[in-house]
Parts: sequence; structure tokens; C-alpha cells
Amino acid sequence: MAEEGGSPYHHDHYNNHFKTVDERSEEQRAIDEWLPITSSRTAKWWYSAFHNVTAIVGAGVLGLPYAMAELGWGPGIAILVVSWIVTLYSLWQMVEMHEIVPGGKRFDRYHELGQYAFGEKLGLWIVVPQQLIVEVGVDIVYMITGGQSLRKFHQSVCPNCVDIRLTYFIMIFASVHLVLSQLPSFNSISGVSLAAAVMSLSYSTIAWSASIHKGMQPNVEYGYKSSTTAGTVFNFFSALGSVVFAYGGHNVVMEIQATMPSTSEKPSKGPMLRGVIVAYIIVAVCYLPVALVGYAMFGNDVEENILITLHNPKWLIAMANMFVVVHLIGSYQIYAMPVFDMMETVLVKKLKFRPTWYLRFITRNVYVAFTMFIAITFPFFGGLLGFFGGFAFAPTTYFLPCIIWLCIRKPRAFSLSWLANWVCIVFGVLLTIVGPLGGLRQIILQAKDYKFYL
Repeated sequence: MAEEGGSPYHHDHYNNHFKTVDERSEEQRAIDEWLPITSSRTAKWWYSAFHNVTAIVGAGVLGLPYAMAELGWGPGIAILVVSWIVTLYSLWQMVEMHEIVPGGKRFDRYHELGQYAFGEKLGLWIVVPQQLIVEVGVDIVYMITGGQSLRKFHQSVCPNCVDIRLTYFIMIFASVHLVLSQLPSFNSISGVSLAAAVMSLSYSTIAWSASIHKGMQPNVEYGYKSSTTAGTVFNFFSALGSVVFAYGGHNVVMEIQATMPSTSEKPSKGPMLRGVIVAYIIVAVCYLPVALVGYAMFGNDVEENILITLHNPKWLIAMANMFVVVHLIGSYQIYAMPVFDMMETVLVKKLKFRPTWYLRFITRNVYVAFTMFIAITFPFFGGLLGFFGGFAFAPTTYFLPCIIWLCIRKPRAFSLSWLANWVCIVFGVLLTIVGPLGGLRQIILQAKDYKFYL
């Protein structure tokens, strides 16, 4: 490592990132090639498709029938469709803004775009905390869901075996990530991500087709679950948070686009957008049948996770749970990669650590162990979906891209673009306020009877 204070390497990473690529020193170039987000720019458009499917279609899809039960038919369908349109629009804006500055500058990370819109310091403080809450929060929820799905698989294939505590299944799920988290960059996890995207389509199809196979339940009810008005309202809020959680994938979209090649004649937004549209068609194919069929067949009796409601055919449900596990393995890695990038950027650029394999080995394993520990301590799946969904996903998915667009593009007041963005902002802010309220209430209710580490 260069020691002299005048080296460009000693400049603050955040103050230096607006320079054009050519002005980087050899040392900076070497570091950028080592960091997971900027190391490789060889991705094809279909990488964008399956990375986005893996990022968006998470465990949230399995909670959609339960969310429908709390929302009711009319509001439920409306929220699902409106969310699909709003999040596709905001995702399109982010893809467009990746190379909004002429001259070869690319915003490879969400916070870099935020800094360009809001200023160096403010941009960092607006984007990074929210992005970290989302990515770390999702990884914790995926640890819990991965453990639950492994446990359900174990119970399906061996109903007479001794029941093993959820804690141990979460540990088994985490042990896979101790290995996979050593894959250096986004492109190196593309195989894992592709498998995860295929699995999400598979288990979504199993969820709704097995629901049809089971048929409409006798005495099925579609009224609101709670007997009190307050309970109904808070459940409604929590369900909104769950829907937001299901649509959140924007936190990693700049980082996914960073892996694509780009020239002034052929910017990366073309292939990226093609992948995004394919991904969103798959999202609709996964979400709507699961939500509507699951709710239609079971009504109010549907569980937080639709696969837990379904018991037969046993082999199919066992297989679906295993598909969920494989998908969550890929999703965990997609959300962990930007966190690894942030940690390694700070360690190497700010704290002057050498970019070595053992630095990566230690930091990434510490992160996996941290998410595992939190997941084992607080395994409240439904409440966490609502809480994290409203608290952090709504800003970064529904309205932060719109605010950045208004700051950078400055559309004329009351023009179509201006109005569309303000509608999205108001809708997103409302979700940010009400989602966490419902989720927090659910966590408190579940925590009453909860005993730690059982």
C-alpha cells in the first residue's frame, strides 16, 4: 500500500467518486477491481432478469394470502396492482438515472446517486442508513424463513421424528452462507441467483396449484379476522407493510446494473431495462395467483406462510419448502453483497486495510454470524415483514427514487412526470407511516408468549 499522504488513495472515497474513470490512480483501480460491486462489468441482460427476480420475489410472496385476509378482496387486489405499477415505475427511473451524467460517470451504488441528488454528506445520511436497514433486515428475515422452511421440510419427510428446535435449523441455514459469502462479486453469485429465480417461480406455482388441489375449504370466511376495530385497522396496516416487503428489490438495482458493460453508444440501461421488464412479468405471474388463489381457498384460516397451511400432497409441500430454502440462499446473497461492498469499502479506503482474502473472510463471516444471532433471538416472521416493509422498504422502493428524479431531472410543475412522482411519493409516505405500526403491534402480541432460544 502507498504510504505517502499525497496519494489519491488517501482522498475520501465519497468526495472522490464523481471523478471520471480515467482519473483514478493504479491503486484506486486495483481496489475498485477488488470490491464486489465494481470488480466485473461483463453481465448480460438476462443476469438483470434473474438477479431482479431473486431480489424482488422473496419470502414475501408466501405471506400474500395472509395479507389478503387482513386487507379484504377489494383493497387487497388494488394494493397489489398499484404497488406493481408504482414499483416498476420507480425501478425504471433508477435504471435511467444510472448514467444520467454524461462523460462516462456511472452511479454504481444507490448512495452515490443519493449523493449526486442531495449533496455529499446529506445524500449519504439519507440513503445509507435506509439501505442498510433493508439489506440487513431482509437477511435476518431470510435466516428465520430459511430455518422455518427447513424445519417444515424435516417435519414433512419425517413426521414421527423428534421435533428439532428452530434455532438449529437457522444454524444449518447460516452454515451454507459461511461458505457462499466468500464468493467475491455479484457476477460470481449469478449461478446461485439463477437457481434462486427458478425456485421462486417453482414454489409460487406449487403454492397456488396445491391450494387449488386442496379445494375451497368448507365454511370458508372472507370477513376481517379481528373482532375489534383497532385489531382490524392494525392488521390492515401490517398487511400493507407485508405487501411493500414483497415488492422491495430496488435496494440492489444500481449494484446489479453496475455489473453491466456500458459505452456511450450502448448504455447499460437498455439491457438492464429488458431484464427488469422480464423480471416484473415473472413477479406478476408469481404474486397474483398465490395471493388470490390462496385467499380464495382458505379465507381467514390461511397461515402467515401459505406453505404451512398446505399439508398435502406431502411430497409436493416438502419439495416446495426445499425450493424456498434454495431461493432464500440466493436472495440472502443478493442482499448481502452491497453490505459486503460497504464494509470492504470502509475498511480498505477509509481505514487503510490491505485488500486481502482473509479480510474478506473475517468481515463476511462476522456479518453472517450477526444475522444468524438476531434471527435466532427474534424469530417473528409476520411482524418483521410488516415492520421492515413499511419502515425501510417503502422509502427506498416507493418514493426515494421519485424524489431523486425530481431533484435531478426537475420536471415542470404539474407536468405528467411531476404529478406521477408526487402521487408515488404521497402513496409511499403513507405506507412508511402505517406499515411499521401494524408490524410492531404484531411483534408485541407474538412476543408476549415467546420464550428466548426455544
